[in-house]
Amino acid sequence: MLEKNFSVNVYLKKPKFYEAGDPFQVYIRITVDSERVEITAKRTWDPKRWNARSGRAEGSREDARELNKCIDALTHKIHEARRQLIEANKEITPYNIKNLLNGINDRKYIIEVFKEHNIAFEALVPREYSAGTLDLFKRTLLHTESYIKWKYKKEDLEIHNLDYEFIERFCFWLKSVRKCQHNSAMKYLTYFKKIVLLCVKRKWLSQDPFAEFSMARRETTRPYLTKKELSVINQKEFGVERLTLVRDIFLFSCYTGLAYADVQKLSRMDVIKGEDGRLWIDAKREKTETAFKLPLLQIPLGILKKYEDYPMCEVKGKILPILSNQKMNAYLKEIADVCGIKKVLTFHIARHTFATTVTLSNGVPIETVSKMLGHKSLKQTQHYAKIVDAKIGSDMLVLEEKLAAERG
Repeated sequence: MLEKNFSVNVYLKKPKFYEAGDPFQVYIRITVDSERVEITAKRTWDPKRWNARSGRAEGSREDARELNKCIDALTHKIHEARRQLIEANKEITPYNIKNLLNGINDRKYIIEVFKEHNIAFEALVPREYSAGTLDLFKRTLLHTESYIKWKYKKEDLEIHNLDYEFIERFCFWLKSVRKCQHNSAMKYLTYFKKIVLLCVKRKWLSQDPFAEFSMARRETTRPYLTKKELSVINQKEFGVERLTLVRDIFLFSCYTGLAYADVQKLSRMDVIKGEDGRLWIDAKREKTETAFKLPLLQIPLGILKKYEDYPMCEVKGKILPILSNQKMNAYLKEIADVCGIKKVLTFHIARHTFATTVTLSNGVPIETVSKMLGHKSLKQTQHYAKIVDAKIGSDMLVLEEKLAAERG
């Protein structure tokens, strides 16, 4: 189907880091109906010697004639590319013309490229990447597919549609239709951005549509268990074996700071005797591959001893018979109900509890806590310190009340 409107315009564009007296860049705009793209002529020119109406350099000097020849050659190539599309019975779009000029004949699609990426990524799990990262790419792909169907009523969309507006509306859709919290939406967009940048690197996109989009995350208060809540869970007698098992593994994480994925992969070989004669965990974080070491306190040591002869542990060489993350979280909600804890208990709360209630609140230096958590920088640990500061403030209010009472 032939386009209704087709035009080629040559113009000068002020450089991004312009200084007075600098020459302008020569650009060519290809417009087909309501769509347009810009391509650079890879030349610069003095705007004082430019005829904006004709889109050509003014004057008869050699440099002006040379530039005009270059522009004529480029515009001829654009018309030739359009002719080739017509003969091949392909859709005439400015992007298809640009692709022909760049030697790219195949039209690329967002979902198609995303799926190809995930297949290649999966082949490197777990040697180079974690299963958790792959899962996030897969979930982001599902969100992207759903958004394109919802917004464009299509199964897939050409890559040239990836612009700032696409990203902005995708973000709005994640928050409004999918009901994602701000930080969750940013997480999915971060993984989508990796696919977009892949397209930029492969020259399928001329620029990064995320360039002007803010990916800032909002600071949130991370839930953790207080000393009293931790004690209640520790001392509670459960009449159901599965709840006892889940409670024990959860407590192990509360006193080691290990995330679910770290506990899941922990083997008996990761437990070593340190130079001080105590047992230590010496491993790498599943999420970041960052090495960490931490000495085992009495509570986690007791839990390891309790399950060392557990059949599943003996067969697989694991230190604990951990269930799936989904089951662990489901059973932890039961445990919270039984213990009268109003917080939504998840396995990751154990890691926050270790950082706040178990270590920082007991005077362990933040640098030490950061090392034990396997953080790459102290900045990752500092939000826990803010929580502790708030706790110190409330504790001082209690002290002030006691002192006031003593004064009578």
